[in-house]
Amino acid sequence: MPEIDRLNGNLGQIELEFVEREATPQLLMTLSIQLHFAGLSLSNTVFILEMFGVERAQSTIHNWVHKADLQPDDGRNPDHVAVDETVIQLNDEQYWLYAAVDPETNELLHTKLEPTRTNVLAHSFFRELREKHDVDDAMFLVDGATPLKDACNRHGLRFRCEKHGNRNSVERVFREVKRRTPSFSNCFSNATAETADDWLRSFAFAWNQLI
Repeated sequence: MPEIDRLNGNLGQIELEFVEREATPQLLMTLSIQLHFAGLSLSNTVFILEMFGVERAQSTIHNWVHKADLQPDDGRNPDHVAVDETVIQLNDEQYWLYAAVDPETNELLHTKLEPTRTNVLAHSFFRELREKHDVDDAMFLVDGATPLKDACNRHGLRFRCEKHGNRNSVERVFREVKRRTPSFSNCFSNATAETADDWLRSFAFAWNQLI
C-alpha cells in the first residue's frame, strides 16, 4: 500500500501558532507536515506543493515540522504498556531511543532519546511517562532488560517479561522510525540530538493520527 494511503488522520489537530509572515496557505503547510510524517520524503513533499502552484525548499518544510512542536496527547489510561529501547545512530554517535506504546491501540505514549543506556535514565523515562499518563495500574511489558525491570521496581509498577505477543507493538514503531530516518536506516545525518529528539516527538504525534 502506498504510504500516502495511510493519511487518514485529522489535519485540524496540527496547530500552526508559529506562523507569522509565512506566505504559504496554512492548509498546505498542514498537509505538507502530515504528508511528510505519512512517509513522503521532503523532496516528494516539495513536489506535492508544486502541484498546488507553491514552490518551497526542503529546508522550509523541515522548519515547519520542527516549529509546529507536535507531541502525543497526555492523559491516556492504558491497561498495558509496552516499553522498549533501541539504538539510533546520530551522525557518528549512538543514542538510545526509549519508547512506550499502548499495545491495544498501537498509540505511542512517550519517547525519549538519550546518549546512553543506564538505570538512571530508564528511571527518568518512566517518571516522565507517569507524569504524562495514568499508568500506575497498567501491566508493563518489557523484554527483560535490566534497566527497564529496575525502573519498574523503583516506581512500584507491575511488569511482565515478554519477547513477543503484545510487546511487538513497540517493535513495529521502531521499524517505522528506522525506515523513516533520512538514510532509510537507523541513522540521523547532520542533526543534533535536540533536533532528532524533537523529530521523534513529532513522529509520535503523527503516528497516533495515522494508525
